[in-house]
Amino acid sequence: MENSKIYARDWTAVLFRDSVIITTQGMKTIKKWIPFGKSKPRVSVLRLDGLIAPGGRVAGGALNDATIATIAERAFKKKKFREVALLINSPGGSPVQSSLIASRIRRLSDESGLKVTAFVEDVAASGGYWLATSADEIFADRSSILGSIGVVSASFGFHEMIGKLGIERRLYTAGRHKSFLDPFEPEKTSDVRRLKSLHKTLHATFIQHVKECRGDRLDDSTDVFNGDFWLAEKAVELGLADGIGHLVPFMKERYGEDVKFSVFGRRRPWLSRIGAGIIEGVAVEIEEQAIRSQYGIR
Repeated sequence: MENSKIYARDWTAVLFRDSVIITTQGMKTIKKWIPFGKSKPRVSVLRLDGLIAPGGRVAGGALNDATIATIAERAFKKKKFREVALLINSPGGSPVQSSLIASRIRRLSDESGLKVTAFVEDVAASGGYWLATSADEIFADRSSILGSIGVVSASFGFHEMIGKLGIERRLYTAGRHKSFLDPFEPEKTSDVRRLKSLHKTLHATFIQHVKECRGDRLDDSTDVFNGDFWLAEKAVELGLADGIGHLVPFMKERYGEDVKFSVFGRRRPWLSRIGAGIIEGVAVEIEEQAIRSQYGIR
């Protein structure tokens, strides 16, 4: 039959009367032979900035696994990107959220087969450095701050103040340690001893994570796990980073001048600027600035 459709699954075209309709398979074949049909290399950029803390109710507030889950999944679309770059600017925060985010990045990297490279901006300290170690390589600006592999907690004691104000505290508990480190009671030696024990365990977990991620790149002659932090060049000497470099020129050298970037980051909706959003945002900002001040960053 002259006017019948001719179907062929492996053909690069389908003939229909006097017309030629190019199929999807045909387009793939054509792109292999036509230079301008090839797509330009593209790198996914996942921005991780801010204080690391639980929550996630207000977008644009604290950085945590809940706020980056969706954008991280989009950043690792295998067919679209050659590599994933992490832009990190964080003074740290919650060890749990740091671990969750880093674990998610490693899982997505393993599933997609995409290489991950971290680029540190102002600071990647404490939990922020934990995020950086989720990458295969770490690069930073010469003035970037890296490290602070340790654990810290702080509080205030108000028991003398409320006594002077004539305030009587009434506290009822079931469980001997339920009022652990109560700021309105005198500090107990047993509470401090227990807190330091918890810190020691958390610190050991942090150290093990860094050793597993950095391996033999770490300098064994220096104690890099004592809570100190360094500028990038010293961090490279200690094996905490792999070199000095910036995202765009680095990727252009790796993939050519035509490389394109797709940036993924947390967005702050206008509703989060009113009511509770303002309060939470201010609280997060104050806490983040307090932590950043430890590293001389304003």
